[in-house]
Amino acid sequence: MDIKRSLVLLLSSYGCFLSGQEKGIDTVYIFDSQMNRVKLFHKVNTLTLEDAEKNSTNLSELLRFQTPVYIKENGRGAVSSPSFRGTTAQQTAFVWNGISINSNFLGQGDVNNIPLFGYDQLDIKAGGGSVIYGSGAIGGSIHLNNNLDFNKGFHTSLFSEAASFGTFTHFIKGSYSNDKLSIKVTGNHSISENDYEVKEARNYINQNGKYFNTTFNIAGAYKVAPHHQISWISEFFNGNQNYPVLFESETKTKYETQNIRSLLSWDWNQSKFSNSFKAAYTEENFQYFANVNGPATSGGIGKNYIVKNDFNYFLSPKWNVNVIGEFQVNKAEGTGTSQISKVSRNVGSVAGLLRYFAASDLRFEAGVKKDFVEGISSPVLFSFSGKWNAATWYSTELNISRNFRFPSFNDLYWQPGGNKDLKPETSYQADLSNHFIVSDFKITVTPYYMKIRDLISWQQTQFGYYAPFNTHKVESYGLESQVEYARKFGKQSLKSSIGYTYSKSINLENKKQLMYVPLHKIFGNVDYQYDFMRIYVQGMFNGLTYTDTEEKRSDALDPYFVMNAGISGTFLKKYTVGFKVNNIFNEIYYTMASYPLPKRNYSVNLNINF
Repeated sequence: MDIKRSLVLLLSSYGCFLSGQEKGIDTVYIFDSQMNRVKLFHKVNTLTLEDAEKNSTNLSELLRFQTPVYIKENGRGAVSSPSFRGTTAQQTAFVWNGISINSNFLGQGDVNNIPLFGYDQLDIKAGGGSVIYGSGAIGGSIHLNNNLDFNKGFHTSLFSEAASFGTFTHFIKGSYSNDKLSIKVTGNHSISENDYEVKEARNYINQNGKYFNTTFNIAGAYKVAPHHQISWISEFFNGNQNYPVLFESETKTKYETQNIRSLLSWDWNQSKFSNSFKAAYTEENFQYFANVNGPATSGGIGKNYIVKNDFNYFLSPKWNVNVIGEFQVNKAEGTGTSQISKVSRNVGSVAGLLRYFAASDLRFEAGVKKDFVEGISSPVLFSFSGKWNAATWYSTELNISRNFRFPSFNDLYWQPGGNKDLKPETSYQADLSNHFIVSDFKITVTPYYMKIRDLISWQQTQFGYYAPFNTHKVESYGLESQVEYARKFGKQSLKSSIGYTYSKSINLENKKQLMYVPLHKIFGNVDYQYDFMRIYVQGMFNGLTYTDTEEKRSDALDPYFVMNAGISGTFLKKYTVGFKVNNIFNEIYYTMASYPLPKRNYSVNLNINF
């Protein structure tokens, strides 16, 4: 096979409708075309809708049991934040169809205010990615991706679940497509009284824990000409979280949020080049209620206007150049007692990536990027990746990068305390993935190293209020590993995976482990299917986790092991009925001090496809 045919096979995953190959690859349109290019050089864990249904309570639960990410959750369904490779929540990028959606105010994403359903797949990428995905992609990135099928006709599906603690989840999806037009509409609603009890934890009752949220998505694509396509997707989210209280005498509070995301794309694809021009608008609105029965006491509105162009050109069968330009206008304003005035900033960036396909089993990528952030001096970023398929049973990937996060609006402008002299956080990192195939087993072992400087942290000042400062440096190193097994025999199939992470993340000033960074995490899933019946078991072990900066053992979260299991049956090829048991062994466990998560609980669900 010559190098050009090798490239066609490699690049067909881009969704770049290469001429002469259109019938084979134009059946699916992917909004984030860069993600499939990323997969050529990086290990990416992909979770499907089927995976999401195993942990259908919220996105926090899904990430906790099926990925190496550590999730810190202030009680089930409440404020939740992620940690990759021992980094902070602000150093994790949430990317919606190629567009960053971290909050303008906090610089991070609240996992439980991001819907679980409505996406075709979730991609979890550990390691830096600022050259492509911008500020915040230091520890890793979580990608919420949609696609559109062509030539599939009508399809509708419904998922409905009733669970313990007055929890109900409903998701419906409808789609239609022919050879030129594709339309997809989804809706999701989740609600829970969330009044679970953990008597062994000082008679804990999750008082004022109610939550609900609703999501609506609509997407469409139209092929205006053989090589031109217009696509559009929008998401509307409305959420309400009551914040749990520890004592009945405490005043009950709540938080409401409404988010809008809309993306318009024009894609032009030829045999040697492709170009994707995107215009996007994202908006976050939130209100805080100091008393659940009173009016909103504070809030904020954040708006982003984004244009982005992604140009990809083959200089020759072996050389490929990719240029990405982006410009944003970020706006924010606090309301009520929120201590931030109306602010705005312009953010631009230019990135270039050069890929060299030396042979069918050897390829390299080098990238450089410069960001232009109004009022902030931004570093030049770079990345280098290489992948070598050394043998049928072994391949390796090397990734080296410089990444960054610029200060959020709260960091800069909160009053009192905002610090306009803050510098961006920057990091250097490297990892080396080793992939082995032994019979039906796939084994991945990835050691990594990262050094972060100018970490932004909020500290109490001599005047009594808190303010952000560029403080200490952080050194993180560790290991990510995973073993996967898959086999089909007759009417039976078995899939299993087990992952282990070791995360050492040290404040170089006091040589102590960072808060809420467990040294050890193990997660595993086993899925067995016989004909129309399916059984799965999943488990997670989390090691000792410190909750302060001094490694105080008395305040640390104890290690725990939690196991879930489920069984389902599919009838008449359209109807699937399932039953799940979560926390089978009634483990008492915390991911955040003072807020235990539920003991054993149950759910039943129905899935209909037609």
